Amino acid sequence: MKVTVIGYWGGFPGVKEATSGYLLQHDGFHLLLDCGSGVLAQLQAFINVEELDAVLLSHYHHDHVADIGPLQFGRLVKTYLKSNMESLPIYGHALDSDKFNHLTYKNATTGIAYDPDQTLKIGPFMIEFIETKHPVTCYAMRITAGDTVVVYTADTSMFPELVAFSKGADLLISECSLYQEQDGLPMGHMNSVDVGQLANDADVSELLLTHLPHYGDHQDLLHQAKEIYHGKIALASTGWTWGCK
Repeated sequence: MKVTVIGYWGGFPGVKEATSGYLLQHDGFHLLLDCGSGVLAQLQAFINVEELDAVLLSHYHHDHVADIGPLQFGRLVKTYLKSNMESLPIYGHALDSDKFNHLTYKNATTGIAYDPDQTLKIGPFMIEFIETKHPVTCYAMRITAGDTVVVYTADTSMFPELVAFSKGADLLISECSLYQEQDGLPMGHMNSVDVGQLANDADVSELLLTHLPHYGDHQDLLHQAKEIYHGKIALASTGWTWGCK
């Protein structure tokens, strides 16, 4: 499995960058995990719009879904140029029916509801879910392809069940919205200490800090997490890659 960071900012995109978006590739299949603001422009540096095979959404906050509309327009334009192109499946939870219904657009995209209590198969990927602690319904994901496991926390404050869910992952992609002195519980986010503790207790092989704040020095997040987790750790950046196809 290959993972490429398309966007990593929390809230809103940095200059010429994007909020949450991650491209997962395996056996020639291209899966976009979340589609935040600015993601579509950045994605095209790595694959063409028509090459995308599926999209998987953790929740419906703007910084995770804002570019669904532009993606739908992009796919629609591509259908005019390539008449036999199939509708792009966009997987999301249906607990917010209004937002879920907007995932289907003409013949360009088709919304597909996932059942978080069941393992979901998308191409070569097997996905398990756990509901996170966030102001809206949101799901973390454990994604398996072959013998590789990637866990994506999506947006959440720390909760004990997340440790077992992340256990032994080859890569933990964890939100790190706050610095160690800040309490993420009221906001539904984790700070650098929470993330370091999660990675340590789950005994993951590598940790990627993402969903980063627009203030402070991100190197401080890295150092604070490293005080607890002593494995391989990195800060997300546009184009950061892990693994192989």
